[in-house]
Amino acid sequence: QVQLVESGGGSVQAGGSLRLSCVVSGYIYRYHCMGWFRQGPGKEREGVARIVRNGIGASSIYYADSVEGRFTVSRDLPKSTLFLQMNSLRPEDTAMYYCAAGIASGDCFAREAYEYPYGGQGTQVTVSS
Repeated sequence: QVQLVESGGGSVQAGGSLRLSCVVSGYIYRYHCMGWFRQGPGKEREGVARIVRNGIGASSIYYADSVEGRFTVSRDLPKSTLFLQMNSLRPEDTAMYYCAAGIASGDCFAREAYEYPYGGQGTQVTVSS
């Protein structure tokens, strides 16, 4: 059974920071790809960041243009946790943030994390001006 549980959301002022966490079931290397996407009020889903395994011990990281240079995705392998460090937050970053993952390489051909087969319940991020 695949479970992803997000936490770390909250309310901050513009310019502030938050770190989101996503604890996944089982050993993190079980997942060929992992990532974050968000959906703001009245907006479509938007891929934020993703990590895709591309070889033995190697991974590629991709960011949306809207967060490049402000957000950083990382993993804590022993804790089976995916993080999203968000700095210099803006009101337009306000959204529900979701963690998503795929296990098989075929799960990960999608270019956006919201197309991965497994996802969590989300954590709300609100940025005020």
